[in-house]
Formats: sequence, C-alpha cells, structure tokens
Amino acid sequence: MGCRFLNGRKVHLGERNVINFGCLMDGRKYQIRTGSDVSIGPEASILTLGHDPQSPDFSDRGGDVVIGDRVWIGYRAIILPGVTIGEGAVIGAAAVVTKDVTPFSIMAGNPARKIGERNQDLAYQLIYDPRFL
Repeated sequence: MGCRFLNGRKVHLGERNVINFGCLMDGRKYQIRTGSDVSIGPEASILTLGHDPQSPDFSDRGGDVVIGDRVWIGYRAIILPGVTIGEGAVIGAAAVVTKDVTPFSIMAGNPARKIGERNQDLAYQLIYDPRFL
C-alpha cells in the first residue's frame, strides 16, 4: 500500500490497527507505539526525529510518539516528535500535531487546536477489509 517504515523495529502497533496507503512511520531513533483499534488515514506521517532550528551544528532532536486506543488520525495529518495522543482522540485531515493531545479531544488545523470533544462511549473494533482498497 505504499507505506514507508523507517526502522520498523522501533514501530510497535497495537491490535487491529488500520494503516492506509502512503503513510510514513519514522522509527529511525525513537519509538512509535500505538494502542488498539487505531485508524491512520492515507498519507499521514508520524515523525520521531527532526532538527533543532536553534542548534549551531544542526543537531537532531526528537522523541517517542505514543498513540492511545481508538485514536482516529485523518488524511495527511502530521504527528511531530515527542507527542502523546490520548485515547479516543481525533486528529483532523492535514492537522499538524505539535503538542500532546488529551483523551477524546477533536483536533484540527496547523498547529492542531482542540475544536471539540469525542463521545467517550466507544466500543468498536476495527476490521481490515482489503475490498475497500
């Protein structure tokens, strides 16, 4: 499906995750950990490593990305290094997540801002079905 895993040994996916086409999972130096029933939309990027713009020697900086159960990440969203996304949160299409997201928050924009709350009574389990590719 055209997904790229940079050092897949540091990418740990929970049960029943759906990763759509063209996603990027950057596990070069730090880890990505997802809970169960996480839906990651097409062409989303989860980054764990970047550079410090204030560094005189262009040194890198980053951190683990942790994604809770039943998180829904929209089309072309970008999750930046060191971010934790709480259970049940929704990340809107093309949102750029620069800071931790509280559980059940609905986030949108660049940088991502809270625009609402998601129902906390979630009981679904994702099912991958290749007929919809």
